[in-house]
Amino acid sequence: MPDTALPIRLMPHHGDVTRMVHQMGWEWVVEEECQTYLSGEAVVLSQASADDLLEAASTLYQMMVEAVPDELPDDFLRKMGIPERIWRAVRHSWNDERHWHLYGRFDFAQTPEGIKLLEFNADTATSIPETAVVQWASLAAAGKNESQQANGLYEALVEQFRTWQGLNPELEPALLLVYLGESKEDFTNCEVLSQAAREAGFDTHICAADEMEVSTLGAERGVWAQTAAEQWRRFPFLFKLVPWELLAQYEPELCTDLVDLQYSRSVLIANPAYSLIFQSKGMLAWLWQQFPYHPLLLRTEFTAFSGKAVEKPYFGREGQNIQVRESADVASTSGDYSNQPHIYQAWAELPQDEQGYRYQAGVFWAGEGSAIGFRREKGIITNLSQFVAHVVE
Repeated sequence: MPDTALPIRLMPHHGDVTRMVHQMGWEWVVEEECQTYLSGEAVVLSQASADDLLEAASTLYQMMVEAVPDELPDDFLRKMGIPERIWRAVRHSWNDERHWHLYGRFDFAQTPEGIKLLEFNADTATSIPETAVVQWASLAAAGKNESQQANGLYEALVEQFRTWQGLNPELEPALLLVYLGESKEDFTNCEVLSQAAREAGFDTHICAADEMEVSTLGAERGVWAQTAAEQWRRFPFLFKLVPWELLAQYEPELCTDLVDLQYSRSVLIANPAYSLIFQSKGMLAWLWQQFPYHPLLLRTEFTAFSGKAVEKPYFGREGQNIQVRESADVASTSGDYSNQPHIYQAWAELPQDEQGYRYQAGVFWAGEGSAIGFRREKGIITNLSQFVAHVVE
């Protein structure tokens, strides 16, 4: 194990999680999916370490808010790589508090120098079911009912939905959740969000994004979905598990219509358009400029620098198109984001176990730092990396 990596503490963690999840009333989890979530081990965290991770998420979110310049000038939005098509929506949502950022997920490295921010999945973060439901169930399945987790994600989401509704009391509390239709994973993320929203007082409906109808005309103006045979309903609230930048790039007319509807308050969209500023990896370099050498930050620049660094595309997702650089390329992943601008972030050694797995902490922010989950991999962490539950001592 390299000298620069912290050791990770593990404990045995076995049990029939599928059965436990079904007992909790979550019917969507099927056997084969559950197995990949649980490694037969759990990460052991001290209470202080867990508190530090949650606090880091709360602190960094506040730093990001403070780092955004007033009036969001063109040069700033350009530097963040925000598509011009949604500049108006970004500014509008930023300046009107009725547009509410529900949640996001910070990815952290725990290093000998402390917790370091790797990135913030601010717009369409997934792994909600694993974090909020499956790892809770894993405690009971492993016979650890008295054990603790840093895991208040579901309750925090309920509170965030309640706040969003409270900021918009004149709108009917009907929420449509849409996702990219071929993704079962995205559907299950929407299911957890839908249940939290219902608990907060919303009527909800989930459908694939291409089944949503959008009208900008007269009495039909709004976002619609078919909720039953021969039955359509208008939804004033929309949650989209579809990235803003992909809407702008691949569905320009739909994006323009949604921005128009948002502007006239016919629909409110979460996560709001301004979350794309935080989603942009450009924000990591901007943060370093605003808070140089802050203990939670890794050196991150818009241009390459000497030493071991990771090159990341602005809107890369799921670990794609990452290049680890140290004089020559050391390792890289392929993907769909190679033609984007890139930032360069100093290398951080993730904690490692004796088998050579590296562990990345994912900390959900939902109004504040709310829940911790881990992913592990022997190489670069991607969306296919194994999810590992945790226990707080």
